[in-house]
Amino acid sequence: MAGDAVYVTKEYLHQIQAEVQELTTNGRRDIAQKIAEARSHGDLSENADYDAAKHAQELLEIRISRLQTMLSKAQVIDAKDFPDDKVYILSRVELLNKKTNKKIQYLLVSPEEADFEQNKLSVTSPLGKALLGKVVGETVETKVPAGVIQYEILTIGK
Repeated sequence: MAGDAVYVTKEYLHQIQAEVQELTTNGRRDIAQKIAEARSHGDLSENADYDAAKHAQELLEIRISRLQTMLSKAQVIDAKDFPDDKVYILSRVELLNKKTNKKIQYLLVSPEEADFEQNKLSVTSPLGKALLGKVVGETVETKVPAGVIQYEILTIGK
């Protein structure tokens, strides 16, 4: 079952728990109210509001189920648990794009926590995979639709 583990930070675990709490209380209550209101409009066979509310309920329950499954498999990890001599999950890496000569910084995280807008890069992404186990000064390559991009690892931290 260890292969099924979902590695998350303590902060992300709390975020998931809060979302489940919100969805199972307020989310379910709001959907129940929408369904009841739609039922009051009469014939359910041609009631678009009722169909929409039931579909929203289905999506809500799917989301709750996915989050609860993730929580049941969650293993909290901390950056302090890993050395900073190589790139690991929860490493903060500064990279130099060799083609554009621009620097970028990423935090390597589990796929569940990945958020490109916040520069949180999944360790399962092509670049994340290429970075794992590398040290400062090494160059990694990753394929993108426009070709191959080379990055030099400038720093590794937490």
